[in-house]
Amino acid sequence: MKKNIKWRFTLIALAIVASIIALLPNTPIYKSMNKAYRDYMPDKGIILGLDLQGGIYLVFEVEGGKAVQLNAKRIAGSINKLLSKKETKAEATANGTEITIVPASVEIRKVVEDAYPTLVVSESDGRLIYTLSEKEIRSIKENAVDQALETIRNRIDQFGVAEPVIQRQGDGEIVVQLPGVKDPKRAIDLIGKTAQLEFKIVDDESKLAAELPASVKPADEEELISKIKEKIPEDSEVLFERYMNMETGEVTKRPYLLKKDAIFTGEFLSEARVAIDSRFNSPYISVTFNPEGAKLFEELTGKYVKKRMAIILDGNVYSAPVIQERISGGSAQISGSYSMEEAKDLAIVLRAGSLPAPVILQQNITVGPSLGEDSIEAGKRTAIVAFIMVALFMAVYYRLAGVIADFALVLNIVFLLGAMAAMNATLTMPGIAGIVLAIGMAVDTNVLMFERMRDEIKLGKTPRAAVDSGYDKAFLTIVDSHVTTLITAAVLFQFGTGPIKGFAVTLSIGIAINLFTSLIGTKAVFDYINSSKEVKDLSI
Repeated sequence: MKKNIKWRFTLIALAIVASIIALLPNTPIYKSMNKAYRDYMPDKGIILGLDLQGGIYLVFEVEGGKAVQLNAKRIAGSINKLLSKKETKAEATANGTEITIVPASVEIRKVVEDAYPTLVVSESDGRLIYTLSEKEIRSIKENAVDQALETIRNRIDQFGVAEPVIQRQGDGEIVVQLPGVKDPKRAIDLIGKTAQLEFKIVDDESKLAAELPASVKPADEEELISKIKEKIPEDSEVLFERYMNMETGEVTKRPYLLKKDAIFTGEFLSEARVAIDSRFNSPYISVTFNPEGAKLFEELTGKYVKKRMAIILDGNVYSAPVIQERISGGSAQISGSYSMEEAKDLAIVLRAGSLPAPVILQQNITVGPSLGEDSIEAGKRTAIVAFIMVALFMAVYYRLAGVIADFALVLNIVFLLGAMAAMNATLTMPGIAGIVLAIGMAVDTNVLMFERMRDEIKLGKTPRAAVDSGYDKAFLTIVDSHVTTLITAAVLFQFGTGPIKGFAVTLSIGIAINLFTSLIGTKAVFDYINSSKEVKDLSI
């Protein structure tokens, strides 16, 4: 029995220590700690949301219709180049989703349909009218939002905002939350710029290439550049590839020495999609170029066989594969040690350079820092008052058992904040509301058990038997109420927007921790009291 109690108290102590360590970045102690110690500890903790920290809330609408029109114009331009090679007088013009070719002929129709087999064709008054299929239009609009999302994310990373929120809203909108940013015009101008996709040759022949480290921490990026600045050849530059360890979550950056001049740009790219290699059952990126790009890409890959070609978007390296042979046919494969998720992300990045989708600013709200400070203070006061009132009630009404419940309540708060800090969760006002609700549910759990214990004592059972029986009989009721609340929280998280998600996250974590503190924490204290001496009366 004592061995079992010791094991539970050890588990509680370890959880307390882990929670305190995770919370250190949110305390003044962290800043005064030696850097050597901070390197082995979390560096973020709980992140304050936009409503607490202040900043900018933006909503952009992606013009999917214009993305379709731009795609049709690009196809019309490519068709005109094909027709010019056939020395015909026919000309293609784009109008919305339609591409009209005058005059019509069997030969022209064959040329166009060989190049673009997915186009829907009709013939009227000596004209060929090609339209994009409904499926292709939906795909273009969907890709346009993905492209805009990735472009904005890259721009925000350069802007240097800590923990921005960038997510889709509805079918064609993108919500951008920038905590701590006080210059909305600069942020909007930066987001509105077009991403630049480039292909550059890796300069492996330079002496500096051999001196570059395999990886550096993001914080050391500028320091590395300043050290090697004088050694970088005039026609070269150093760019970085971001890498995240999937097991530890650690982010590092790999430096590349690249030729400054791009040998190829995203203007020639028409499509990029994920495919599966049937031989190795691994994903790769299949890219397709327009006719002009296909010819140029074939010439360039033939020229740079056995050299590495870096794929760069907005100054960030995404991949640097070795060119094994001349690549012809207007398509290529980018393979490597990708997971399916990474391959999808890279395909979106590649498409982002080929068809930047126009975006319109729909909403621009600046949240002042004073509002954030007021919100934090109001949230603190609410939580403290709720805790004190609940703790006093429990201690007065349930006496010693109530004090034990208050101990579990303190554990609940410490573990909840520690878990949020460990996950680098974003705390918002709805999140604080979730914490307060979790405190209420923690008390409710103990009330259920205590009332069961009282019933068992009235039946004449000993304190130890009453505690064991009370916990056993209340167990299913407690689990049932917690599981149903978790299901509700999961639905809120799945279908809710940002603030609702914040509420759902804190509520879910609080409920899970409450099960631990009530079924293990308070039970360990009761068992310790009952085992330390012969208890004749239970203070409840």
